[in-house]
Amino acid sequence: MNWIIRSARREDLETLADIYLSVRRSTFTWVDPLRFRHEDFFSHTQGEMLWLAETPDGEISGFMTLWAADDFIHMLYISPYWQAKGAGKALLHSLPDWPHHTYRLKCLVNNTAAKAFYVANGFTVTGEGRSAEGDYEELTFVAGGRT
Repeated sequence: MNWIIRSARREDLETLADIYLSVRRSTFTWVDPLRFRHEDFFSHTQGEMLWLAETPDGEISGFMTLWAADDFIHMLYISPYWQAKGAGKALLHSLPDWPHHTYRLKCLVNNTAAKAFYVANGFTVTGEGRSAEGDYEELTFVAGGRT
């Protein structure tokens, strides 16, 4: 697939909020799904850089956000239909100066599929912590493969 990676536009935001809500509810099965709301997307992405992945036909498959001040990937969410088809990898590769730059993220321990994705894309575990959704591991992508 030749993914189109671009900055999100105002008219994309409702679709991205739908993806965020549906993926959280279907993936974070250990959390009460009613805790997740459509409007969470808008507050959780404030001040972040936001990219989306779309097909050549214009279908939005997912998105990624970056808190640039800390090189912190805050979110990477892909609609279930498009998972494991390269959209997530294309989003990572669109990060500024990838793969010559260090990036961090947090991945919930219970989200084993996401952790496998990040490890397969060069991230290593560099820390751990606890959040409202459960325990997480900090993962770091280090330019040149060093941690």
